[in-house]
Amino acid sequence: MRFLNKKHKLSQDSMEEGVGLITLTDPTSVIAEQFRTIRTNIQFSSIDEKIRSVVFTSPGPSQGKSTVSANVAVTWADQGLDVLLVDADMRRPTIHQTFQVPNKKGLTALLTNQEVDLNQVIQKTPVDHLFVLPCGVVPPNPSELLNTRKMDMLIKELTKHFDLVIFDAPPVISVTDAQILASKVDGTIMVVPQGIADKSSVLKSKELLEVVHARLLGAIMNRVKSENNGGYYGGYYGGYYGKNE
Repeated sequence: MRFLNKKHKLSQDSMEEGVGLITLTDPTSVIAEQFRTIRTNIQFSSIDEKIRSVVFTSPGPSQGKSTVSANVAVTWADQGLDVLLVDADMRRPTIHQTFQVPNKKGLTALLTNQEVDLNQVIQKTPVDHLFVLPCGVVPPNPSELLNTRKMDMLIKELTKHFDLVIFDAPPVISVTDAQILASKVDGTIMVVPQGIADKSSVLKSKELLEVVHARLLGAIMNRVKSENNGGYYGGYYGGYYGKNE
């Protein structure tokens, strides 16, 4: 299947309205290198099975999961793999702002309208091999839409056309969306900001994911303070911690 939507450039305004793509704006930075390390660790977290679909979530809101998922998606595409970033946060969507793509039709339309196909909603980005599927119109019933046979079929279809499908999901504790998605994909990664997410919320999130038999690949601790200068390491990110560590 060919995705014919026109490729475009990102404006500085769009970057400010969405999340920061440092892997695109400053690919040689220390932070960008951290994202490449995270990508590599995720790839090696599953030796026996190839990961084709993964969910990024967090214990609570505004903890960086959209920023992390978008930047990791860029690093994966940089390897020459066809990557699709899906805005499955149908409560607070951001991907259309980050990549400055239309948001009239998206995931919601695919799940509710039989006449909409992938070519109408999947958008190219300035990054070679990276495509995005925006949320579209915010629905009144996100959990119900995700917990359908149609969503199962959509995931299966997307993984046929892309080497990796990344879902940016809502926080685990706030709503059930992340649990539903986590039960359908190959792996789940939790983004945990140091000094913001408390231990009890992280453990509760892990418990909720285990209830639905999600395959928790690990956690990314972000906003880690540098021991050298007391500031945030590279501005944002610490690293990837596997599930057994």
